[in-house]
Amino acid sequence: MRSTLKIFAQHHVCIFPKNQFNILLYRCVPFIANGVSLTTLLDPLKVKGYTFRNRIVMPPMQTGKATFEGTITNRLINFYVRRSSALGLPIVEHAYVSQVGKMGPKQLGIHDDSLIGGFEKLAKGLHEVRAPAVVQISHAGGVTNKKVIGTIPAGPSERPKTRMLKIDEIENICEDFALAAKRAVKSGFDGIELHGAHGYLLNQFFSPLLNKRKDDYGGSLENRMRFPLLVVGNVRKHLNGKLLLYRLGSDDLAPNGTHIEESIIFARRLEQFGVDIIDVSGGMCGSEPKQLRQVKGYFVPQASEIKKTVSIPVIGVGGITEAQFADELVREEKVDLVAVGRALWRDPKWAEKAVQTLRNNN
Repeated sequence: MRSTLKIFAQHHVCIFPKNQFNILLYRCVPFIANGVSLTTLLDPLKVKGYTFRNRIVMPPMQTGKATFEGTITNRLINFYVRRSSALGLPIVEHAYVSQVGKMGPKQLGIHDDSLIGGFEKLAKGLHEVRAPAVVQISHAGGVTNKKVIGTIPAGPSERPKTRMLKIDEIENICEDFALAAKRAVKSGFDGIELHGAHGYLLNQFFSPLLNKRKDDYGGSLENRMRFPLLVVGNVRKHLNGKLLLYRLGSDDLAPNGTHIEESIIFARRLEQFGVDIIDVSGGMCGSEPKQLRQVKGYFVPQASEIKKTVSIPVIGVGGITEAQFADELVREEKVDLVAVGRALWRDPKWAEKAVQTLRNNN
């Protein structure tokens, strides 16, 4: 009988002749060679019982394809299904958890049980193309406007055209997030992502630029993390073991705003509170800061620093359009997953083409 070697990979066993060892080990077991990880963008990733077929992520992007009441439409379902056949993880656009947390017209809603039917159809569509179903849930807080929500917006602190949230309102919003998560689970979704970036309410509490409170929810870093962590803990109780992601506004790109040092501390706390994946993006500077638009992977440096300090997967993002560059980010262990937004928006087949390109190159 031919001599064989048995190599134990993360989720399976590979057996092959000794003389093929050096060739096949590359595809069978990720390891470090010359300082570069042989884990690639196309390798599967197992998180909490779920296996992503690769590490390509479509980040949440508002499509404007919901109804004015926030209901899912066939156009919205088709948008996601068309783009998800080769994705590891599609994240459905942000859905508001309450009427006063709505950001704009035709935004997706998850604030009422009447919307569950649409989410069931969307989850089914994603599962039919063997993609997990994850939805981002959000509250706009003080950055929405009266025309959209019909009342004065409320945030962590009083500002022009914004009033300060009372303690009981903070507790109610926490419950709104939990109820939204329950609706997602009931609809057949595999997880939710909390929107704590781009100036939305959870980000507003974390950032010293907008949080000027003098009580237990403002001031020190510990206090500014309090509300987001309260939401995380409450939501997690209602997920029944489903995935919990957090989109972290890691840097406000402002002298007196949030910086990576604080975000590293926050990321560690998020892991302690049961978050399964951290999706690193911008804070009050938004998702596409003007000063970084020409930089490939412009929030990857922050993601890389956070990855060094946590043991859960980290998503990197920021103007990434090339499959080879995305693959390098994973190989070099800068991030665990790579989010590609605008390229997928423009080309529904981007992920399929990326997979083929990388397979041909390897």
